[in-house]
Amino acid sequence: MSDNYGLVIGPDNEPYEAVAFAEKYGLNIRAAELLLLANGTSRAKCDAAAMAFLAAVAAYARRQSVH
Repeated sequence: MSDNYGLVIGPDNEPYEAVAFAEKYGLNIRAAELLLLANGTSRAKCDAAAMAFLAAVAAYARRQSVH
């Protein structure tokens, strides 16, 4: 008998693969790898980091288009 000690084991608890993460957020592989490395195995942290990164890139692009 396998006892998981009450932990839920499934896709939401497994770390992202870089390619899947890149595809989900429209990132290149290198950006995805850096975000995953910086934020560990938590999908919630990686998702939040990707959204923050994309917001920062969009803000930068808006500032550049004004000049």
